[in-house]
Amino acid sequence: MKKLSCQLLGIVTLVLVLSLFSCQDKGTQTSSKLTVLYGHPQDTAAFEKYYKEKHLPLASKIAGVTRLELTKFTAAPDGSKPSYYRMAELNFANDNDLKKAMDSPEGKTAVADLRSFATGGVTVIVGTVGK
Repeated sequence: MKKLSCQLLGIVTLVLVLSLFSCQDKGTQTSSKLTVLYGHPQDTAAFEKYYKEKHLPLASKIAGVTRLELTKFTAAPDGSKPSYYRMAELNFANDNDLKKAMDSPEGKTAVADLRSFATGGVTVIVGTVGK
């Protein structure tokens, strides 16, 4: 009886997960995301100081951001040095809001400021969330 209950629970869970994915695939709930991947800086202390005191206040002036998530990587899955040092993810309601934000004076200032402190290089990519 217990084995049958576990199998039934597994089937119900699978059906729920698949129904969630099919709802997302219809494109009704998508948003846009700008991801900034920072390479390992030459001087981490200088990077952190500038990032917190100068860059983040500049970036916080960008209108239309619905969610901001900052990540500082500690290790790759195998424990080795991660490929990137930090990541910033800025979510927007849609592609149009993201484009307007990046074309704004505040967006252009924040992007131009990357050269001031990202001594390990920086990769900026845009994606769609929910598809």
